[in-house]
Amino acid sequence: MHAETPLLTTTHPTDPRRFTLIHRPARGRNGLACWLALPHHVRRDQPALIAIHGIQRGAEDMARSFAARAASEGRTVIAPIFDEANWPGYQRVVRQRRADLGLIALLEELTFEGVAGTRRFTLFGFSGGAQFAHRFAMLYPHRIERLVAAAAGWYTMPDAGVPFPYGMGAEHDRRLAWGPQLAAALPAFLQIPVAILVGAQDKHPDSATRSTPTLDRQQGPDRLSRARCWTHALTTAAHSRGLPTRAHLEILDDCGHDFMTCVHHGDLVRHVFTQPTSSLDDVLPLAA
Repeated sequence: MHAETPLLTTTHPTDPRRFTLIHRPARGRNGLACWLALPHHVRRDQPALIAIHGIQRGAEDMARSFAARAASEGRTVIAPIFDEANWPGYQRVVRQRRADLGLIALLEELTFEGVAGTRRFTLFGFSGGAQFAHRFAMLYPHRIERLVAAAAGWYTMPDAGVPFPYGMGAEHDRRLAWGPQLAAALPAFLQIPVAILVGAQDKHPDSATRSTPTLDRQQGPDRLSRARCWTHALTTAAHSRGLPTRAHLEILDDCGHDFMTCVHHGDLVRHVFTQPTSSLDDVLPLAA
């Protein structure tokens, strides 16, 4: 960062050997606040890790959890805060206030302030954050170095026959064209490394799990089966275009739907920074 940048507010020197944790307030009425984990030794060729929280808004926990590993690689962690009052439905990305543009504006501000790795970055999301992350990556594949989608409640499928946000077809409101935009960018998206993470015990729908007969038929009834279904769909879409499979599923043992449990018991941090592998059994959808 440039020495003159007035960025450091609420500074926590959590590990003075490696990184400093900072809360950065929103700039302007429509801006995004964020937590930053700034490495003391920055490698400007390394992509930043953008970590998107779920509906519990645990951005600080994410920044803290990833900070040390990111700092060991000279990488910045940026954890935006989509507060509930100002950013309802941020998971849909293009709904109402356009959460995608909010993130892009934040990254532009941070680039101006000297934060490295914000032009093309690793994008991680957990739960509702994974919904945002995979849809953002589908819209802006040129910005994504790697996508890690953990425990998403449901997915946008690479299917032009199904209206957005469930697929990439035209919406019922013909004034909108998000589905076709995603379909046009699909070949580029399929060339991004994608890690799909989910807890082995995340197979029990809860009050936050979207459930409709159509969605359950399309993707399965729970997050584990939906992760398998999406991995299989991406694999099939890549093969149909003559592209190698770049989507891999990793199931986290002894984990349900809790971010910190996945960190402490599911080795989540390692999976975020290391491309996981998958077996044929993992990518096949659950039997009906």
